[in-house]
Amino acid sequence: MSQPTLKEALNSLSIKNKNAGTWIGSSSLFSDSIISSFSPVNGSIIGTVTTTTDSQYEDAIISAHKSFLEWRNTPAPKRGDVVRVFGNKLRDKKEALGLLVSYEMGKSYQEGLGEVQEMIDICDFAVGLSRQLTGLTIKSERPDHFMMEQYHPIGIIGIISAFNFPVAVWAWNAALAWVCGNACVWKGSEKTPLCAIACQNIWNDVASEMNLPKGLSIIISGGRELGIKMSEDKRIPVMSATGSTKMGKDVGAKVASRLGRSILELGGNNAMIITNSADLKMTITAAVFGAVGTAGQRCTSTRRLIIHDSIYNQVCDAILNAYQQIIIGSPLDEKNHMGPLIDGDSVNSYIKSLEDVEKQGGIFLLKGKQLKGNEYSSGCYVSPSIAEVKNIWDIVQHETFAPLLYIMKYSDLQEAINTQNNVPQGLSSAIMTNSMQEANIFLSAGGSDCGIANVNIGTSGAEIGGAFGGEKETGGGRESGSDAWKAYMRRQTNTLNYGSSLPLAQGIKFNI
Repeated sequence: MSQPTLKEALNSLSIKNKNAGTWIGSSSLFSDSIISSFSPVNGSIIGTVTTTTDSQYEDAIISAHKSFLEWRNTPAPKRGDVVRVFGNKLRDKKEALGLLVSYEMGKSYQEGLGEVQEMIDICDFAVGLSRQLTGLTIKSERPDHFMMEQYHPIGIIGIISAFNFPVAVWAWNAALAWVCGNACVWKGSEKTPLCAIACQNIWNDVASEMNLPKGLSIIISGGRELGIKMSEDKRIPVMSATGSTKMGKDVGAKVASRLGRSILELGGNNAMIITNSADLKMTITAAVFGAVGTAGQRCTSTRRLIIHDSIYNQVCDAILNAYQQIIIGSPLDEKNHMGPLIDGDSVNSYIKSLEDVEKQGGIFLLKGKQLKGNEYSSGCYVSPSIAEVKNIWDIVQHETFAPLLYIMKYSDLQEAINTQNNVPQGLSSAIMTNSMQEANIFLSAGGSDCGIANVNIGTSGAEIGGAFGGEKETGGGRESGSDAWKAYMRRQTNTLNYGSSLPLAQGIKFNI
């Protein structure tokens, strides 16, 4: 698998210097206002994308609804066949799209390839799911009656995605939404708009080959105002939003005010508990990758290490030694372990968080900084930090979307679990232990309060077979595997009377 050049990748994905930011199927709609996409790798402009006007938005929603009305009557296995073809197109474009993800977002090329593989995996999952959109049969209390539950397509699925996973999270939603019989309207992050354009271009090839309704996949481009418009639009029954807790609260409130449905995947403040029985080699690997992978810009990144006091110094020394071997530089170079933050605002936020840690009494084992020099010309590169803190501090209670790792001690397992749970967020968690008892306590109802709880693997990364999401200020949404597909459908209970009389429920008599 050879890495393409940037020019080869952009050509393969039909990315131009100026790109339409509104697509209704294969129809591109331009406007006068533009978003410029700058690479955090070197600060260069990759291309521009036009923003969606009010009239273009109306055309998009009308087209999506019209396509839904046709698509919902297509047999689900045939819908699955469309997603199968789309997944195969992604296989053909994996290297090109992976490179664009890396260059526009800043994660390593290998992580970019991994993100595209997640798209392929969810397509495979959705193809199988298209033959398993099952309901229930229920025994009726009335004679000659039959009851069942079934799931129907619901309409337009609105999708707002974040910069850190600019293609995979959209695919988690879209692949399931399509096989469930819905149309999708996607607002990608304004920080990574070209990734959305590339995905639409790949979809357009599928739609053309298979003569699909043109509004099944629509992208719109813009900032916060466009997200608000989607959230307030009664024609979008389900909104899936990935991003900060603040953004999610805004979306959730607006969607709830019109009694719509939200799938929210928001912030994380993920902890790893390291017990005195843990395999330390495995633990250090999981902790370091979880903390500095994607430069700490994953919602599942490891933010806190809660370490048993008997091995605290040993673990700290090992972590510090591993950090000193991290190579920072262009994510397109496979020798580098950590690339840049997404932009200058993220760098400033990181530096401010370091200052706040010191103000609140934190002790740095390793204090990061903004990196200077030709190799770091974009201004988006930083070195990682490790700080000894107290969990109750305000700075620790908030997520810093950067490579800032907090460490703290514990002596009793329940103390460690309470510390882990004592933050507003509830996405991912992990315990490193060789004790079956400790593992099961952690996974019990009184253990981790997160949507994801792992034993002897890190907090970051997730397989598409399981439902992905978290509790508390993480939003409560679930995407990807398991029965997450139900969120994209409406449930209906049916009762069929195949007899010749009409007995009423609960023995009620009503004689006419």
